Amino acid sequence: MLKLMMSSKETKMKLATATMIVTIASACLTTGAFASPEKGLEIAIEADSRDKGFGDSTAQMTMILMDKYGQSTERAIRNRTFEGDNEGDKSLVIFDSPGDVRGTAFLSHTKKADSDDQWLYLPALKRVKRIASSNKAGPFMGSEFSYEDIASQEVEKYTYNYLRDEQLNGLDCFVVEYDPVDPKSGYKRQIVWMDKAEYRVHKIDFYDRKDALLKTLTYEDYNQYLDKYWRSNRLVMINHQTGKTTELVFADWKLQTGMTERDFEKSALKRIR
Repeated sequence: MLKLMMSSKETKMKLATATMIVTIASACLTTGAFASPEKGLEIAIEADSRDKGFGDSTAQMTMILMDKYGQSTERAIRNRTFEGDNEGDKSLVIFDSPGDVRGTAFLSHTKKADSDDQWLYLPALKRVKRIASSNKAGPFMGSEFSYEDIASQEVEKYTYNYLRDEQLNGLDCFVVEYDPVDPKSGYKRQIVWMDKAEYRVHKIDFYDRKDALLKTLTYEDYNQYLDKYWRSNRLVMINHQTGKTTELVFADWKLQTGMTERDFEKSALKRIR
């Protein structure tokens, strides 16, 4: 009888130990205790490599600004990108409507290590204004996107930490923490959900310098071009602290159109029509 009781006690102890191990493992997966900087970097490099070679791209874009009361305004925009070689990509955003922003143009030369070069052309003043690196966290044209959000996201701009695998909208995803290298960034960190099949970003949570959740960006309606390059047709940025939302809707994507670096020079801003 004593032997049976001891056996039963040992069994309960083993079950309790097994339960504890499962609980600890589950907690580690949730909190990122099994995090891996090496795997995080590998994922970021693979995602970047899959988009290399597109050359240049153009698209029509509608920017929808919505306040916390649900009132919205729309802007018609042309979007152009030129793929960088030794440095990051160059991008040009041209506003066509409404009238109060017509002719405004934003040019960004992304740097892999240094601060980006960014300029804003204001047609009413007929002058080009340089965006100071200290203002990169500021809102872009009154939207919930900042100037640093508009620039291309080069691998060298972050350190990485793979946190876990997780399903998002039925897709198996990597969850990776991106920590900006630039101390002037408006973010302390970003949590990125990227699908395992195609390495496309589907969601980003942005945390401010105080490490409070600031914004969430979601990518929807992906389409593939030239049998290789994926582009999202709908981006939605929600600001959790202000209640405002900015939606970007893309159409008429074209890749490898033949643009050159001259089309993205600072001097070209005043010639834009």
